[in-house]
Amino acid sequence: MLVYVVAVLLFLGVLYYRHRDSKRLNSVNDKHVYITGCDSGFGHRLAQRLDELGFYVLAACYTQNGAEDLKTSTSPRLKILQLDVTNSESINKAAEIVKSEVKEKGLWGLVNNAGISFPSAPSDWLTIEDYKEILAVNLIGVIEVTLSVLPLIKKARGRVVNIASIFGRLSIIGGAYCISKYGVEAFNDSLRRDMHDFGVKVLCVEPSFFKTRITRFDLVLQNTNKLWEKLSPEVKEDYGDDFVEKSMQVFMKTARTLIDPDLMKVVWCMEHALTAVHPRTRYSAGLNAKYFWIPLSYMPTVFADFVFRLAKVKPAKSVV
Repeated sequence: MLVYVVAVLLFLGVLYYRHRDSKRLNSVNDKHVYITGCDSGFGHRLAQRLDELGFYVLAACYTQNGAEDLKTSTSPRLKILQLDVTNSESINKAAEIVKSEVKEKGLWGLVNNAGISFPSAPSDWLTIEDYKEILAVNLIGVIEVTLSVLPLIKKARGRVVNIASIFGRLSIIGGAYCISKYGVEAFNDSLRRDMHDFGVKVLCVEPSFFKTRITRFDLVLQNTNKLWEKLSPEVKEDYGDDFVEKSMQVFMKTARTLIDPDLMKVVWCMEHALTAVHPRTRYSAGLNAKYFWIPLSYMPTVFADFVFRLAKVKPAKSVV
């Protein structure tokens, strides 16, 4: 009898959750959303999607080409800003434009999407400047952009959506990419708790491997070759002359298995975070995120290390 009672309660709980999750805002036509990193990928698609839904979109692009591409595919209602998230003057200038656009209504949503993944490589291939390059965009930029418009978000009792990564749970490669995403996760959690009493919701989206610039084979190869050429003869000898070639072969096999071409899975998460009456605290985008990476992140460290070693190319002078 108890089994049936538990089953019924679980079923009712699922129905309640699905109903609650499906509720949307009545109107978005008076709401402004500020998105960084709209040149391509997730940010580009999200700007197009929110424009279709009727939001006033403030889309920040780093390049002129990215801005022009977005302008041709959206309505005149969408406003494009030039933004370098590593430059305080650029961030403050964009914040002033946002303030002039939203006026007394405040800013409904900020989506911290801008990010880079290169240079990434084994840790002993990198310099401290390589680490700073990624951290400046992926972490410090996220924090500074958020602080620049946080009073406007508080005024609207709006939302901050931070694009982290499943690799903010598991570090799979040397360099600052995973470090920066761990930092975004921490910033997201502290900001969420700080802003709760002001009616501001802070949400986190954790994509896995998707077909963006971060996973393009030509860019990964270019990044790897560039770093390899700068290495000392001693480090090159440690890894072996065929290390890059073997690593690229592993990357291609991984890409065929794990990289998801459907960017709209991530865009849906961001859209839900901005339009749901009861948004989720975290969104894991992609089946391999839900059924492989997240479960792996909860496994004992020794197990996760073993899984990663299976797919890792060993250096020539490996001692194990």
